[in-house]
Amino acid sequence: MAGMVDDPVTIEDARAGAGLAAVWRALSAIPDPEIPVVSIVDLGMVRGVAREGEGVVVRVTPTYSGCPATDLIVRSIVEGLAAIGVRARVEIALAPAWTTDWMSEDAKRRLREYGIAPPGSAVPGRSAIDVRGISPLRRSDVTVPCPRCNSTRTRLTAQFGSTACKALYRCEDCQEPFDYFKPH
Repeated sequence: MAGMVDDPVTIEDARAGAGLAAVWRALSAIPDPEIPVVSIVDLGMVRGVAREGEGVVVRVTPTYSGCPATDLIVRSIVEGLAAIGVRARVEIALAPAWTTDWMSEDAKRRLREYGIAPPGSAVPGRSAIDVRGISPLRRSDVTVPCPRCNSTRTRLTAQFGSTACKALYRCEDCQEPFDYFKPH
């Protein structure tokens, strides 16, 4: 689609100077339905915004193609932009697939503060979890620090946590369970 913003650097340019700043602010205020401390923009799900007639089209890539929150996210975008007087159409883009690389560093910090170990938080020098292979979470050499006490004495208890995009860990020191947002 002509005028669609694809590149993350260009997205920053669009936020700053393409006359769509109010739209980006409104989108940045829409929380992820499953993790309310981060917005859909923080997660990198909003891949582009472009003018379309009297409104805008917002391109969104869900965190995975079967995400049960996709309909709620679409509705939240349409309602959130309508609240500032902007008519919106949401286009779901499944390619390229969403990656945790699109998350902002601030989002990763807020996840940790919320009690979810962010992706890429595995201890340096030890293997990070790679979800591309068969049962990669079964590797015993992965260490994910506890987001509550920073202990590295943690263990995987389930490959799926509160949502499919997270794994469930338990800290051996503070005894608290916690989700780990799986990198992919």
